[in-house]
Amino acid sequence: MAKNDAAEKKPLWLSIEENILAINPQDLSGDKLEASIQQIAGELDNVGYNVSRHGGNLLQLRWAVDKARKAGKPMLKDFNAAIGAFTLEDVADPYGATTKLLDDIGGTWPELRSPERRPQVIRFVEKTKLDLLIAKAKGLPGDGGIRMLLGEKVDSGVIIDAMEITDEKLNQVKEAIKQELAERARVAKLLEAVKDESDEEKVKHLLENEVSEELIIEMAKVDQGDIDAAKKAMEAELKEKQRLAEEEAARKKKEAEGPALEDISSDDMLAYIESIREIMEFSDVEKEIRTMCEQSSIPKALVDIAVSEPDKLDELEKKAEG
Repeated sequence: MAKNDAAEKKPLWLSIEENILAINPQDLSGDKLEASIQQIAGELDNVGYNVSRHGGNLLQLRWAVDKARKAGKPMLKDFNAAIGAFTLEDVADPYGATTKLLDDIGGTWPELRSPERRPQVIRFVEKTKLDLLIAKAKGLPGDGGIRMLLGEKVDSGVIIDAMEITDEKLNQVKEAIKQELAERARVAKLLEAVKDESDEEKVKHLLENEVSEELIIEMAKVDQGDIDAAKKAMEAELKEKQRLAEEEAARKKKEAEGPALEDISSDDMLAYIESIREIMEFSDVEKEIRTMCEQSSIPKALVDIAVSEPDKLDELEKKAEG
């Protein structure tokens, strides 16, 4: 039978059944029967049960031996077989699994249904579930097994021992799970904000907010094709935005540079040239001249001439004067 890890002492009925299971079946018949009963009683005495000198306990032992002889097998043989046949799916609900187990073997062993014994049966089923969970966890790649056991609310100490990991490793996995849950909560809020939009708009919204494709597929309930289509649409939108931005930048640049020389009126030309000369009296450094001219809204075409061909200003001035 599976080992009971409970800290408390085993109930007498279970220790009796374990001793009956361990003894040679031939020793429970004929002239060996009484000696075998006394042997079991003595072994139980040695571990603190006081069977040999306790009428009720000795009677319980005799009843258990008699029942095993009539059934032709120890109770634990049937019990262990039933427990061993369980799959992880069978014991997902330990209480339901216990009921099924008792339905299967309770006809032969009705005493297992008693209020005294049923809690112990449930504990064995729970232990079987834990053993099966650990076996499955050990077969999962990466941190999958640790994650599975944490998801099943298995005690941290049990996980550390079963998976042969350190406290630090377990805490790393816990922190990773915590961050993943936080990310899921964030994505849920993002989806709530676009719940009435099309799948394509939802995917765009999530991609723009740097959600992983894997999580988008899972939480937005879309497929890779939807993501690829959204990306393609976003690329087209981005190109259009870039085109519009470039046009706007060019417009602003042209606006900042002011009109071309041929578009400047005579009066404005004279005023600009006068301002340039005043600036050039203040500084002869090109960068400073350009900065002050820009601040004075002097057209760039005229500023370029001022810093590269200042003598040409006289020519432009005469032309403007007519």
